[in-house]
Order: sequence, then C-alpha cells, then structure tokens
Amino acid sequence: MTNNNRLEKLQKFLEESPNDSFLKFAIAKEHEKDSQYDKALHFYMDIYKNDKEYIGLYYHLGKLYETLDEKLLAIKFFSEGIELGKSKGDFHAVSELNNAKMNLEMTLDN
Repeated sequence: MTNNNRLEKLQKFLEESPNDSFLKFAIAKEHEKDSQYDKALHFYMDIYKNDKEYIGLYYHLGKLYETLDEKLLAIKFFSEGIELGKSKGDFHAVSELNNAKMNLEMTLDN
C-alpha cells in the first residue's frame, strides 16, 4: 500500500472518529514521511490541544521541531513529555524523551 492510499484510508477513519488521537498521530507520521512537515505539525498540534495525555506525541513533536531547526521548541516538548511520563509512571517514555532532550542540548552547547 502506498503512502497516499494509507493516508486516504486514515483520513476516512478520522472522518468516522474525529477525536481519535491515534488516527491523527498516524496521519501526522504519513505527512512526515512525505516531508510535508507543516501538515504533520498541524495534526500533532491538534493532538496537543485536545489530548495532552497522549504521551507518544511529545517525542515525535519534539523530533519534528528538531528537524525544523526549532531546537528550543523541541526541548520544550521533550520536557513536557518527561513531566507527563513521570506523572503517569511511564518510565520508558521518560527515558526516550530524556535521551532526545540531552542529545539535543549537547548540540546547543557546541
């Protein structure tokens, strides 16, 4: 299945379940694969506004901001995700977010 077909199917599913954060996340990832970063950002920010508890968002949103050379925004979202992960007891997410944040901060120091 091509990215285009997959994206079309995901968008149809989203029409049926417009509040489904997982579908929005999957659509954002498809847009990222196609280097359509503005569209990916739109879907990530929709999740951020409407479902702040969606822990998977923070790593990917931070990495997208890193790709867009918005390093301070990337650190902001990594940090928010770390705090959310701690509050939820999701130490796997905390570990991934901490690593991403530390790696990015090291590039800022150079």
